[in-house]
Amino acid sequence: MPDTVPKYAERFRGFLPVAVDVETGGFDCEKDALLEIAAVVIDMDADGVVHPAPTVSTHVEPFPGANIDPRALEITGIDPTHPFRGALPEREALDLIFRPIRKALREYGCQRAILVGHNAAFDLSFLNAAIRRTGHKRSPFHLFSCFDTATLGGLAYGQTVLSRAVQAAGFDWNASEAHSAVYDAERTSLLFCEIVNRWKRMSDATFGLK
Repeated sequence: MPDTVPKYAERFRGFLPVAVDVETGGFDCEKDALLEIAAVVIDMDADGVVHPAPTVSTHVEPFPGANIDPRALEITGIDPTHPFRGALPEREALDLIFRPIRKALREYGCQRAILVGHNAAFDLSFLNAAIRRTGHKRSPFHLFSCFDTATLGGLAYGQTVLSRAVQAAGFDWNASEAHSAVYDAERTSLLFCEIVNRWKRMSDATFGLK
C-alpha cells in the first residue's frame, strides 16, 4: 500500500461509513412503524478508493401499537400484512443488519460505524428509536454523527434531491424502484462513494500523488 494512502481507520477518524435507508409508516420515529431497513457497508481498496459492499436488508414487523399512515404506504408500496413479506421483529432485524457491520469494523480496525443517508437525520432517528425500543446494547453506530448525501450532493453537484444527485454523479435512476430501502440505500452508497472518490482524484491531482 502506498504511503500516501491512509488506512481506512485513519480516513474518517476511526469511523466506518455505512449507507442506510429505512422505509416507515410515517415521520415520527417514536410512534410510526419501521417497515424496512437496508444497509451497505462502504469498503476501501488498497489504493484508498471506496466502493459499496453487498447490501443487507430486511422487512420489519411493526412494533406493538405502532402507527402506520396510509399515505406513507401509498409512497412506498409496502403492504405490512402481506403473507410472504417475511418481516422480522425489530430486535432480530437489527441483529441481521448489525452483523456484517461489526465484521467490517473488525477487519478495518475502525471504532464505530457512521450512518450515511440522504437526509440522514431521518434514518438515524428511526434506527436509534428501534435500538431504544428493543433495549439493544450492541449498536455499532455512532449515536448522533452521520454523513448526509443531501449536503454532499449539494456541495459536489448542486443537487440535494437524491434522484437528481445520483444522476448528476453519472448513475441511472429508476423511479419505479425508488422508495424501497434496498434501492435507496444502494443509490445513496454509490453517490457517497463517487463524491469521496472524486475528492480523492482532485486531491491526488493537486498534490501530484498519482
